[in-house]
Amino acid sequence: MSVSEIGYRLNKALHTQAQDLGWLTAHKVPAPDLSHDGVPFIQTAVPAGAQRYCELADEVLQGCVPLFALDKRGPGLPWNWNRDPLTGVQAQLSFGKRIDYRDASRVGDIKYLWEINRHLHLATLAQAYSLTQRREYLDAIGAQLTSWFEQCPYLQGPNWTSSLELGIRLINWSLTWQLIGGKSSPLFDGPDGMALRTRWLESIYQHVHFIQGYFSRYSSANNHLIGEVAGICIATRTWPYWQSFEPWRHQARAILEQEALDQNAPDGVNREQAVSYQQFVLDFLLFAGLAGRANGETFAPAYWARIEAMMEYLASIMDVAGNVPMIGDADDGYVVRLNAAPEWCPYRSLLATGAVLFERGDFKVKAGELEEKTLWLLGDASTQRFAAIPTQDVVLPVRRAFPDGGYHILGGDFETPREVRLLVDSGPLGYRAIAAHGHADALAILLSVGGREFLIDPGTYVYHTEREWRDHFRSTAAHNTLRVDGLDQSQISGSFMWSRHAQARCEVWEPGQESDRFIGSHVGYRALPDPVTHRREISWSKPDQTIVVSDRVEGQAAHLVERYWHFSEHCQLIVEESAVIVENQGVRIRLAPEGVPVEVLVKRGDEAEHLGWVSRHFAVKEPTNTLVWRSRISGATTLEARITCFV
Repeated sequence: MSVSEIGYRLNKALHTQAQDLGWLTAHKVPAPDLSHDGVPFIQTAVPAGAQRYCELADEVLQGCVPLFALDKRGPGLPWNWNRDPLTGVQAQLSFGKRIDYRDASRVGDIKYLWEINRHLHLATLAQAYSLTQRREYLDAIGAQLTSWFEQCPYLQGPNWTSSLELGIRLINWSLTWQLIGGKSSPLFDGPDGMALRTRWLESIYQHVHFIQGYFSRYSSANNHLIGEVAGICIATRTWPYWQSFEPWRHQARAILEQEALDQNAPDGVNREQAVSYQQFVLDFLLFAGLAGRANGETFAPAYWARIEAMMEYLASIMDVAGNVPMIGDADDGYVVRLNAAPEWCPYRSLLATGAVLFERGDFKVKAGELEEKTLWLLGDASTQRFAAIPTQDVVLPVRRAFPDGGYHILGGDFETPREVRLLVDSGPLGYRAIAAHGHADALAILLSVGGREFLIDPGTYVYHTEREWRDHFRSTAAHNTLRVDGLDQSQISGSFMWSRHAQARCEVWEPGQESDRFIGSHVGYRALPDPVTHRREISWSKPDQTIVVSDRVEGQAAHLVERYWHFSEHCQLIVEESAVIVENQGVRIRLAPEGVPVEVLVKRGDEAEHLGWVSRHFAVKEPTNTLVWRSRISGATTLEARITCFV
């Protein structure tokens, strides 16, 4: 721990102690000056499926909100903002900054509790109201806000522990405020309405005051910090009613512009090495930038260029059918929703928005259509702007090499029904020393053929609970790579912490018209008594439709080597001695070892070894097939696998 971090943590502890004693707080909120307003950055759209917003809003009226494994059962009525909807544990209203939110006995599963308190569903109610002017949606917003203020008093309870959660809540409050008509909304009619507006504005000020004094500067200086300062940027533009908001906004904007560059590599890969967090961070950056733009505040060109590069990465790793690999951690977390379609894809949504903002035909092709979130964000005029973007000269994939992030794409016939798309990972474990959201996936490969997923990353499953499963889904055995002597390439030291990093790198990248070649290595197994380097060479031959994966294990002693192959839950396997035929909706591949003898194991839904599972959604897992090849070797050895694609 550096001297600066020690000083930061000491100062934070003193600040927390002072607030616990009632000092340095915002219990007394200055009177707002309502003589000037922020310019809205979101508009009432006229989506084709407008009825869906009313249907979702009607479910909210019944207490039904989608919450991970709970689907649409949600918290139910009456709303209890401090009870975990999953376990029923009721958190106590003690000083929030001292609550250990990882202690399930005190708060239950904090992910579920926090999710409902992000208030994405309030924006849904506001969308339905803006489309219909039906008073019951407006009244429901008022009732929920009133109950939240009563049950979650300033600084008390689990909803006053994490600045990120306050930032996300502010963003959804901003959307809600804008869509119901701002300070002149009918919600605020009469004495009761005026009292609600006063109480809401007090809480908004307290939220911003809390965040700006409680930034995540070290252990959570990742997407948390971006979300916190984005929340301030948006809140201070939506409610410019206090003099202190202007310097706080300038501070937050400076941090956001810097973090956008620091946390996202020049090639567009988010440094947390987690695709789900890439879309999460992109929403923070986009909404903050658009809120500023609407109010005459222009973010630096480098800021917007980095957003565009991040979209290029998403467009490049998305296969012809729209599948996006589940690299790194994922928790189904969204900053906002705005699109009511059940089949909504956040990645296509971002590309649709990017197509309009940057006039990119390649983004337009990958997005497929202008989806409804973009309509709400950029207005109905975006329909014409999207339609006018030319696509006749588009060349795809957008990019195939991401040297900063450590990803390379091999294959051919991209964006056609014959597409073969293989993604290989030679990037860092994650962001900074703790690499909180990274997985031990050095030199792992992911394979899609004809828009069907074959070799997949099995996902994440859980965060704060079920520690064995948390560790498994991050482990080397949960990825399509090689393990030596049962050791993870990188060492887990906590639910969001790693103490040893594999340090992978790309050594050779040779793309071509008829063939591609990649060589990478990592030193994660140098920790063994007999230090081992793993070097993986991958070649793709278009004429043969064949991928050869050659693993070189460079050591001197005897070792147990295991190669893992995780298949999509839609795949059917036929084992032929050591080879397998794998079929997915009419497309087949054949995977066969060559050279060194292997022991073949097929695992499906194995509870003991945790193998044979995929988690497409947070807290949900289902059986799939995992193939394991085990070999005993002595000294430096090369192990090969041949994948033939039939498409």
